[in-house]
Amino acid sequence: MANWVIVELHRNSANWSQLVGDIVRLEKKIFPKHESLARSFDDELSKKNSGLLYSEIDGCVAGYVMYSWPSSLCASITKLAVAPVKENYRRQGLGEALLKAAIDRCRTRNVHRVSLHVEPLRISAVNLYKKLGFQVDNLIVGYYSSNRNAYRMYLDFTSD
Repeated sequence: MANWVIVELHRNSANWSQLVGDIVRLEKKIFPKHESLARSFDDELSKKNSGLLYSEIDGCVAGYVMYSWPSSLCASITKLAVAPVKENYRRQGLGEALLKAAIDRCRTRNVHRVSLHVEPLRISAVNLYKKLGFQVDNLIVGYYSSNRNAYRMYLDFTSD
């Protein structure tokens, strides 16, 4: 298992531009163009009540999670990404660690619910979310495109 540290990205970081560039490159590798935030990443990060946690391994961004908490009632996991298999970062627990860290950040903001969307065909992702207590709320037909649906999933803190 790889050793990693999860770090919160801060706008005043000396290496902000380099990190955002690395994250955008990873975003472009993983997500289809119409699902990618690569063009608007800086705008997304500048929104009030949003955050990004990332992990580097050997100087390379290995994964990240973007989240927001628009109100005290609900937070949202916007993106969760781990570098592709060829870099050997997947299936090492990094995605789970990033997700747990984002959930913990949301808990400290006293939100009641964390939600996310995931394509039902991404079985590993769905299983990870269920492992951490997320439940399927409903199926949203055509969420990603006309022939690609999404589960809306949620994790309630009020029942903890």
